[in-house]
Amino acid sequence: MWSNLVLLFWLSLVPFVTAWVGEHHTDPVPTALYGFVLLMAAGAYQPLESSLIAHHGRDSALAAALGRSGKEWLSIGAYAAAIPLAFARPWLSQLVYVSVAATWFIPDRRIEAVLKNR
Repeated sequence: MWSNLVLLFWLSLVPFVTAWVGEHHTDPVPTALYGFVLLMAAGAYQPLESSLIAHHGRDSALAAALGRSGKEWLSIGAYAAAIPLAFARPWLSQLVYVSVAATWFIPDRRIEAVLKNR
């Protein structure tokens, strides 16, 4: 339950930093803080996923659907790289954030495979 609350806390800050970036889209501090909140939310997702898999078992359909995804670690790395980049080129940092979000629109084939095997 704690891991879920930590994730929800970081996600609750997204509207605030999104509005701040919207008002000051050329400033580096709001852009960096936006990346920090996204990084912390992505980092908070990992323990939640682990606790869910531990609860349901390593052989569960949930564990098979989640598996190990490089996309999650790629997102964390991109967010971590974009934070200092925000102080040099805020627009480039924002492009990284949009690129990470775009990768999550691609459906995950592992979930489709688990649903077909039901």
